[in-house]
Amino acid sequence: MNQTVNVSITSTTRRRQLANGTIASYPQWYCEYRDPVCGKRRRRAFNRKKDAEAFRNALLVKVAEGSYVDERTAPTVGKAIEHWLADKEGKVKPSTLTGYKVVAYGALRGPLLVGSPQERADYTETGVAPKDARFIKLLGDVKLTDLTTAMIRAWHRTIVEQCGNHTANRAKSHLKSILALAEEDFGTRAPSMPTGLSRARHKQKKAILTSRDIAALIAAAKVDPEQGIYFAFPFLAGTRPSEQLGLLWSEVDFDKNVIRICRIQERDGTLTEMTKTEAGTREIPMGTTLREMLIEWRLRCPRKGKELHRVFPGPGRLQEWPKLRIGGGGPLLYQNFRKRYWVPAFKKLGLPYVTPHSARHSFISTLQAQGIEVGLVAQIAGHANPTVTLGHYTQAVRGGAAAVAALERAYVPDAAGVRYAGPA
Repeated sequence: MNQTVNVSITSTTRRRQLANGTIASYPQWYCEYRDPVCGKRRRRAFNRKKDAEAFRNALLVKVAEGSYVDERTAPTVGKAIEHWLADKEGKVKPSTLTGYKVVAYGALRGPLLVGSPQERADYTETGVAPKDARFIKLLGDVKLTDLTTAMIRAWHRTIVEQCGNHTANRAKSHLKSILALAEEDFGTRAPSMPTGLSRARHKQKKAILTSRDIAALIAAAKVDPEQGIYFAFPFLAGTRPSEQLGLLWSEVDFDKNVIRICRIQERDGTLTEMTKTEAGTREIPMGTTLREMLIEWRLRCPRKGKELHRVFPGPGRLQEWPKLRIGGGGPLLYQNFRKRYWVPAFKKLGLPYVTPHSARHSFISTLQAQGIEVGLVAQIAGHANPTVTLGHYTQAVRGGAAAVAALERAYVPDAAGVRYAGPA
């Protein structure tokens, strides 16, 4: 692309015969220039000189910033959505991609069906509209070069009114990602996201255990060779339930002391050779406790045939030690995992019940409470953006006294062992 462009503004007088036979004259202004991309001559007509000057100034800024795109060939938001979804193919699991499509097509591209959530979902999936349906035009036909912050704000307000805050904010998050990819691949400059948009009502944080409760649970797991590893693992590795149940022994590397997360188990027990998102594929370092528990479990773990396969398989039937189990080694469904291993552990120890996914919240929150930088926590947890780690997962695991003690160390010299020597 040329780094400079010359834009000349010329004018002429246009004449037009009216219906009564008289001739009307009016000025016409033109911006003439060579296209910075292809070098062809271009001419844009305007009815007012100030409009021509505004176009010239905007064009010069775009060329200087390297963001010029011929608006006649610029893709629409709809095309950018298709490009973004195609880029996600193979990077996220199919069910996640399906969720992206529902939001991108229904709440971004449009048109938006005015009706119940179920009617909109059916229309998005089948394309068949209910009788007497009414639609609202969304952003799909808007060219990226014409998209403005004001248009995004108006669109967001419409989705809030029709679908609610949650859908609107989820769609806005997708739009931000869509525009970022289009900016990289198409060279179109994305408008700024509007600020001060309505937010969803405060979402209650997941209940998590205290550090003392988790310590009691881990201690109980270490003396329970048959079931302990099942309920202790997510607290020590920070995995999602689908990642834990999909883990194979081939991904537990005792030489490098890491666990590789690269697949998940679906609800029906089948394995999917990818994680929830691309960032979910990662290596988790093993602490001493987790390593020792896995080494011991490897001796007892039900085999698939005669070979170790799943780390957390269905149990089969236990025989007198050291005889191998009969059966087992196959998939352990999530509902059976909760019923046989998770719920009984909390009942036996008298601990407040939390969901398996809350163990992941505890893992992430505890790492941050211990001063581990958020970027490293995000990497271990499998978050592409540390903002997700901070905004959705981190909760307080220490009391207010710990915060006050930290302030004392930071602000009060004596607390840090520093004495005030008086004015210099």
